[in-house]
Amino acid sequence: MRDRIRALARTRARRAAVGACAALALSLTACGQNSEGGGNGGAGDDSEGGTIGIAMPTKSSERWIADGENMVEQFETKGYKTDLQYGDDKVENQVAQIENMISKGHDALVIAAIDGSSLTNVLRRAEDAGIPVIAYDRLIRGTENVDYYATFDNFKVGELQGSYIAEKLGLEEKGGAEKFNLELFAGSPDDNNTNFFFRGAMSVLKPYIDDERLVVRSGQTEMNQVTTLRWDGGTAQKRMDDLLSRYYGSERVDAVLSPYDGISIGIISALKSAGYGTGAKPYPVVTGQDAELASIKSIIAGQQTQTVFKDTRELAKQAVRMTDAVLNGTKPEVNDTESYDNGVKTVPAYLLDPVSIDKSNTQLLVDEGYYTADQLA
Repeated sequence: MRDRIRALARTRARRAAVGACAALALSLTACGQNSEGGGNGGAGDDSEGGTIGIAMPTKSSERWIADGENMVEQFETKGYKTDLQYGDDKVENQVAQIENMISKGHDALVIAAIDGSSLTNVLRRAEDAGIPVIAYDRLIRGTENVDYYATFDNFKVGELQGSYIAEKLGLEEKGGAEKFNLELFAGSPDDNNTNFFFRGAMSVLKPYIDDERLVVRSGQTEMNQVTTLRWDGGTAQKRMDDLLSRYYGSERVDAVLSPYDGISIGIISALKSAGYGTGAKPYPVVTGQDAELASIKSIIAGQQTQTVFKDTRELAKQAVRMTDAVLNGTKPEVNDTESYDNGVKTVPAYLLDPVSIDKSNTQLLVDEGYYTADQLA
């Protein structure tokens, strides 16, 4: 594997050269949101640790705000300056922001891609400038110019969601005598994680679908039939409305595989509009991911049933460790060198473990300091 550790050795003369491009590149930031919560280092920055560009996808999800803030804090603790940008879920914004970071001569880039296949050209520029790239939680595809990947065990996330549905419906215990109605949702088709989440869940659910203990009344069981562009809750709500009106009538849905809390909230809104949430017509099992505060409150209130907790504080720490190791001329710790083929190379990765959360163990989030008891009250 090619090791691009040249960023640390870049001279101030090279910084001055790329700095000439910075004034022109500044106009590009008008396409997206400005730096938030971190030092805004740039070309000519003489800080001991240098400057790290952090490109996050959106502020529409609280988890990405927390991810960005956590990395800023961790990098600055290690003596780096940071340039944190949010792309507002617009690919062109994120590309422009990364172009700007490269032109400023940042020492490394940490990128949570909006579209994992859209960064090939801009990352070629990063390679030419000797800037290492760490993919954050979303794999960057179609390029050799990504060095490492920090994420969670995404297949296991799906397994936890699928296993929870099977457990709550009692599929193991009830054998084949009772059938249940299930509908499936997946994440955004341009996010590589969507495939891992869906495959993980279906590794559990498909045998029950095949033997018809789980019945997908819509017939929509392939990933390309159930994706949700940009993980948008409103899009999910519209699709759930359509599924309920077209396929359910007097029937009721018993479980919904939802890959993400924002999608789950949209699904629950559609269910509520269709009369679910009463004693006569209780909510189905609805899964989720990210343990967002609104969904934890929904779980406590008996609406959403489950979510998958991914401690993004630990993910931020891992991304910072990786970046710091590269810039100090050492190889970062990885624990997976086989799973994440981006179409050009297999990107060495470090995977963290996710945890299933339902009403029985929301206290774990308080014990871990992720939320306060007052927030969940």
